[in-house]
Amino acid sequence: MVVLAVSTSGPTHPSARPVVLVPTYQERDNLDLVLDAIFEAQPTVHVCIVDDNSPDGTGALADARAAADPRVHVLHRPRKEGLGPAYLDGFRWALAHPHAYTHVFEMDADLSHDPRYLGPMLERAQQDADVVVGSRWVPGGGIDGWSAWRMAISRGGSMYSRQVLGVGLRDLTAGFLCYRRRVLETLPLHAVRSRGYGFQIEMKYRALVAGFTVVEHPIVFPDRVRGQSKMSMRIFLEGATAVWMLRRALPRPPR
Repeated sequence: MVVLAVSTSGPTHPSARPVVLVPTYQERDNLDLVLDAIFEAQPTVHVCIVDDNSPDGTGALADARAAADPRVHVLHRPRKEGLGPAYLDGFRWALAHPHAYTHVFEMDADLSHDPRYLGPMLERAQQDADVVVGSRWVPGGGIDGWSAWRMAISRGGSMYSRQVLGVGLRDLTAGFLCYRRRVLETLPLHAVRSRGYGFQIEMKYRALVAGFTVVEHPIVFPDRVRGQSKMSMRIFLEGATAVWMLRRALPRPPR
């Protein structure tokens, strides 16, 4: 089930124990900035940096922050394998953590995901949503600073995926999400095969197939101001291929 969410503010329930997963590779220049912004927006949230052995020292900086702040955790991976494997390891870490997190966020380290949306997205996840998608393509959402080519690739990828998979979700490629714990406990994480661009599509589609309620919350997505985008034509083509794999391998989501 897909629902559009339009709320922009509101208190979060005190029983929530959210953690924000932030995968990193070569993000040393951004790490302090994104952590400070997260804690300014949500002072009690925990953050787990999932670092793929960044050669620029991102992992060491993350360790220093974790040593000074109990809200910060670090998961070191031996090498760069793609966004999907990094998040899957992060999900497993979050589910096994003794803090018993109730909600798990996905969030980029490049400051394109504004932490001010964490509160409203968590609020909706505590109401009637199993997965909340920070969506660029619903009323109130958008992209700031992208070229026409990148805009066409992103929007076209979501439209193409919607048509192939037969779902109403408008931003299938979005990477700013909030999952209820039960979603990640239910989905067969071991069966997820997509590594790059297709990972976000696959996770949302699997949630829909499993009958979970997925809502879209509008966000404005600015272009990154530091570092370089990880997007490539290879990653885009993987996403285009992944949707056909999903259509063949899984049943259609319930209406």
